[in-house]
Amino acid sequence: MFILTHSLLALSAASATTVDPIIVTGTRSDYGARSTATGTRTSTEIRDIPQALTVISEAQIEDQQLRSVADLLYFVPGATPGTGEGNRDQMTLRGNNSTADFFIDGVRDDVQYFRDFYNVERVEVLKGPNAMIFGRGGGGGVVNRVLKRSNLSPARQLTASGDGFGGYRLTGDLDQPLGSALGARLNAIAEDSRSFRRHVDGQRYGINPTLAFAAGPGTRIDLGYERFHDRRVADRGIPADGGRPLKGFRRTFFGDPDQSAARVDVNLATLSIEQDFGGGITLRNHSLAGAYQKFYQNIYPTAFSAATGLVTLGAYNSVNDRTNAFSQTDLIWNTRLAGIEQTLLLGFEIGREKSRNHRMTGSFASGSAVPVGDPTVAADVIFGSAPSDANNRTRASVAALYVQDQIRLSRAVEIVAGLRFDRFTLKLADLRASASNFSRRDNLWSPRLGLIAKPTDNISLYAGYSRSFLPQSGDQFSGLTAVTDALKPERFDNLEVGAKWAPVEGLLATAALYRLDRTNTQARDVLGNILLTGATRSKGLELGLERSIAKGWLISGGYAWQKAAVRKATSAAPAGREVPLVPRHTFSLWNRYDVSRDVGVGLGIIARTKSFASISNHVVLAGYARVDAAVFYKLPRGMQAQINVENLLGSQYFPTAHNDNNIAPGAPRTIKATLGYNF
Repeated sequence: MFILTHSLLALSAASATTVDPIIVTGTRSDYGARSTATGTRTSTEIRDIPQALTVISEAQIEDQQLRSVADLLYFVPGATPGTGEGNRDQMTLRGNNSTADFFIDGVRDDVQYFRDFYNVERVEVLKGPNAMIFGRGGGGGVVNRVLKRSNLSPARQLTASGDGFGGYRLTGDLDQPLGSALGARLNAIAEDSRSFRRHVDGQRYGINPTLAFAAGPGTRIDLGYERFHDRRVADRGIPADGGRPLKGFRRTFFGDPDQSAARVDVNLATLSIEQDFGGGITLRNHSLAGAYQKFYQNIYPTAFSAATGLVTLGAYNSVNDRTNAFSQTDLIWNTRLAGIEQTLLLGFEIGREKSRNHRMTGSFASGSAVPVGDPTVAADVIFGSAPSDANNRTRASVAALYVQDQIRLSRAVEIVAGLRFDRFTLKLADLRASASNFSRRDNLWSPRLGLIAKPTDNISLYAGYSRSFLPQSGDQFSGLTAVTDALKPERFDNLEVGAKWAPVEGLLATAALYRLDRTNTQARDVLGNILLTGATRSKGLELGLERSIAKGWLISGGYAWQKAAVRKATSAAPAGREVPLVPRHTFSLWNRYDVSRDVGVGLGIIARTKSFASISNHVVLAGYARVDAAVFYKLPRGMQAQINVENLLGSQYFPTAHNDNNIAPGAPRTIKATLGYNF
């Protein structure tokens, strides 16, 4: 979209300092970003952060009509989305799969659901272990959504979109000053989605009002609340036929769509307070309280037999309700110590998460096998608790302290050094017949060290080391048992060297070479005992290109070569197996070029080599290439129109999977039309 974005200097969600006077600009945002506070918790230029990261701005999201985290990850070098069993966001970054490494303005948002971008200023994907900044997890990287806040200046936008499958989407973004120091902003969405897959649809709505108050010189307070609802058919794709996805069934639903539903209700409240004391000292607090109600049920394919022509179905449902409360406080001091310019960060985080998990397995009254020629059924299923089904309550708490120093030894040399200590406590009450209680406490030290050299004003070279941990309870705390409550956390160690180069004003080219080792992974000995001897290694090269080549020409691109494999046998696979959903080569490129003041065009491509659907390495997802295009037109009276065509050439492909028999077909040629109005 031709979107007017009004930026208030140093008042973005990543800003470190509130300044006076207020400066408002009316220029359209570029792709990417020039600085962020997410990578260091201080406002830092991208070129001065010693790690690889990709920033997808609101402008790019709207230009490409990216509707989901999965859509966005195709334009992040080395990232692969997962299907998430048709009910959540899931991703693989640097060979590490996660359902929980998602954040809002740097605060944990780890519940399993599909996120939306209607209230997003930009999305930042940081690569490698990030525990120094984010705490536990994040072994392969994290996804952070930076939300919109009031700019204390009037801006209003309404958009309406429709696609060739019959879906529609309405969004609104209203920013209104209520006085010289008070402003309100309202973002809202209503969507009815359709799919090329038969019987698959969804409905969602969201509303996010925020209030901003400039309480005095150097003081800003932001309050926000979001209500978000999503309901959809849980689509787990198609099974495999031998070592390949089953042919001829790209549009067919396997299972019972009427009994396969995913729904979530999210209520989030946020508070941000920032005080600039002068003298380079800033104090900031950001707090989030959230209530998530999640339920999903699916009847899905588990196997296909070519000999019999039958597809075996499975079924289960699950309740995953959670309440979160987190508070982060940072003290930032920009100063000179011993004649050396430094940015010192001292901070602490406290948080609590309470979860209720209950899974029930489905049994089929008339058998679970259906003919492949007619696999969409009205199944007679009874759900009940199996002995292995989770039925528990968990309570997790974290208390963390961290310190970081960004030391500028000279104009050409900088050091970023940090250390974080987390005390993570987890208690699980097993509500099954055994009625067992488990608990564990982990004391986690997460260091980070980076060296940056800038031989010229437009080139920075860096080398970095970082470490992260994941308690043996897993992403969602469900893995705590009598055995795992005594095991050390998994450990992630990342070594990385890279370069960031601005060949022309406004353009950023990046390169990163890394090796990421995951150790303390569970394995079993010959007697069946669990040992922490398993290990995997990911290594690769990532290249990125973003922002603007010239006036009117915006670009976002990336290439990755990567290899991720099991080095020492784990409980899931022997040594030598390749990690699933890690293509050896991935490439993406998107361009927008404004032909004139009123007309713009967009062209892009996504290409990937083959990958494996699961750790079994039995089913192969073939390589593919997809071409996308767009046309933008500025109409009179503040209106704009655009048409996007995804998969312009109609490629048939399978971009991702959850396992060998839950494989996602790629969409055929898809047309999206959007009309926007700025007033």
